Amino acid sequence: MNASTASKGTVLVSGASIAGPAVAFWLHRYGFTVTVVEKATGLRGGGYPIDVRGTAVEVARRMGILPQVQRAHVELRRMTFLDADGGTAAVVHPRAVAGGAGGHDVEVPRGDLADILYGTVRDEVEFVFDDSIDTLTEHEHGVDVIFRSGARREFDLVLGADGLHSHTRELVLGPEERFHRHLGHCFAIFTMPNTFGLSHEVLIWNTPGRAAALYAVGDGGELHAFLDFTHPQPPYEFLRDPEAQRDLVTAVFADDGWEIPAMLCAMRDADDRFFDTVSQIHLPRWSSGRVAFVGDAAYAPSFLTGQGSSLALVGAYMLAHSLTTHRDHTEAFAAYERDTRGFVELNQSQAGNGDAALFPTTAEALERRNNALRALTTSPPRAGRAAHTALTLPEDLGDRPGTG
Repeated sequence: MNASTASKGTVLVSGASIAGPAVAFWLHRYGFTVTVVEKATGLRGGGYPIDVRGTAVEVARRMGILPQVQRAHVELRRMTFLDADGGTAAVVHPRAVAGGAGGHDVEVPRGDLADILYGTVRDEVEFVFDDSIDTLTEHEHGVDVIFRSGARREFDLVLGADGLHSHTRELVLGPEERFHRHLGHCFAIFTMPNTFGLSHEVLIWNTPGRAAALYAVGDGGELHAFLDFTHPQPPYEFLRDPEAQRDLVTAVFADDGWEIPAMLCAMRDADDRFFDTVSQIHLPRWSSGRVAFVGDAAYAPSFLTGQGSSLALVGAYMLAHSLTTHRDHTEAFAAYERDTRGFVELNQSQAGNGDAALFPTTAEALERRNNALRALTTSPPRAGRAAHTALTLPEDLGDRPGTG
């Protein structure tokens, strides 16, 4: 990338996970001066797998990172579904359940994708770690920002890319509860030793209303463990209390067999445990004044869709493109939403499919699910879901005079 001789404006991006570095890349390419602020002290790790599918693969290609992403690809070969006693209910190819197109879509450890995105922009964009936005004050010509550290700066625009529980969104639009659509589950993710000899595969254990998974992304000594359970109301009181989260999960799975006791023991000792609700974000508008939102902060689809990272990459591209092709930020934000919302909503609607396949809540639904799985071929399907490719990207403006 070549630095622009005259900036199109200054942009503060809150969040350095997937959407943040991606939108920073495109904004810098198109001539903006970008700062990314991240409350963590560094890049957030976590090797659990995420998907880059359909239209998002083309975004990665245009960024020049597709070869790196493909090298990090996790070739998941088999999904084994188990019953409550640990017996095999069905064995299928992953794409038979998750969709996706073989040879095109990729699955990578989340931390690897974050590292790749950061590496692409770290020398071109200012990153500020261990800090966050404390207050935002918008005026006619920009936004005054006071950071948690006490630093004060002014930017032309602010973009919230800080995830499902976006603090930026709360500052601008109000409490999360207004936009949070709970899908009836909670989950915990953590790593544990691979004492099972698993390789490039996932075991999924089910009983009505509860599920567990052991995911081996390679041949190494570590597994990604996952525990999911139904919880009709979002337990907001647990989201900032790690001990309460641990106790809740332990209580829910206390009487279960298979490898659940070993998983609960590993969860208690894990230093990377992550707990959250299975939820979506639905905003009536993706912007307010000089502030806009992208990725999970704007339209989290939940992991049931497998599209969170893909929507972040596509949304980042569409937002930067709109800001480049419209002189006024109000018009740009409106165009970004107009051109992208249909794609987002189509992909958010896929959550129901994931729920039915992975987390049946009754014995009857579980039996129907298992019968449907047994009818699937163990070979990969020929094509992915239409939702993954339902948006055609506008042209990359990077080669136009004055855009980078």
